[in-house]
Amino acid sequence: MPAMDEELKELIASTATETRRHFDVVAERLEKRFDVLSEAISVVDEKLDRKTADIEEQMDHGFTETQSMIKFSHAELDRRVRALEQAFADLQARVERIESTTH
Repeated sequence: MPAMDEELKELIASTATETRRHFDVVAERLEKRFDVLSEAISVVDEKLDRKTADIEEQMDHGFTETQSMIKFSHAELDRRVRALEQAFADLQARVERIESTTH
């Protein structure tokens, strides 16, 4: 029996050594994959940052154009309303002159 115990101990020790070696190989492969994955994530993150910056720039440009168009439209509308007010005032003055001459 002691020989069998010794054989069993050697078998367990060799299996443990082989298992540890296998684990180390698997761990090394996983570390390499994690490194590749980390690099890929960094690349995607940089692309996303660039795309986000580009979209923000386009939005800012669009907002600026829209604000300019609104200001121009407001100024044009103000000019037209003032012209109509002046024309109305002129017509009102003419009507008053005509009414004053007929009474």
